[in-house]
Amino acid sequence: MMKLMTSLSAAVLVSLAGCEHATVPQGASLNIRDQVDPARERIWRLGRDGVFVLDLATPAKLVRLEGWQWAAEAYACPPDLALGPDGEAVVTSNVLPVLWRVDPHTLVASAHALALDADEDKDVGFSALVYSPEHGAFFGVSAPHGSVWRIDAQLTRAQKVPFSLPRRNRPCPEVPVQTSQLSLDQ
Repeated sequence: MMKLMTSLSAAVLVSLAGCEHATVPQGASLNIRDQVDPARERIWRLGRDGVFVLDLATPAKLVRLEGWQWAAEAYACPPDLALGPDGEAVVTSNVLPVLWRVDPHTLVASAHALALDADEDKDVGFSALVYSPEHGAFFGVSAPHGSVWRIDAQLTRAQKVPFSLPRRNRPCPEVPVQTSQLSLDQ
């Protein structure tokens, strides 16, 4: 297991050094976000064309996200990729309240439009997403508004949390939000 984690870590470091061709098919899109799943010995890599699934046993596979819309970093914070409780990858749109779930076994993607309980008059997308086992839910951040949203594990509803992130000079945080940074009693 340690050797595998070292190999997976090396693959991530190689891609971060600008040598994406070592782990992602040549001509593939640029990397937006990575998530390492040590329990399943794989790396999920969000790129401009979809999600790459990397592991030591099989070649990299691209999972296309049908209907995925997002704005480039010049216009908005990038979309995010989070791991769910069953090893699924969940991808955000940074301009729409829609999430894409990639099944960890079949690698089939499905789109999930979220019913918002507030801000229906605004463009709400998510540029940070994390799953909280303690709450049994995902938490997303809509960067333009600094709003935090609780998203049910079934990916059907999003409830605005009465909590705002402080606005920064830089609109996009370097480090994704972790649930430990939030004080949530809900």
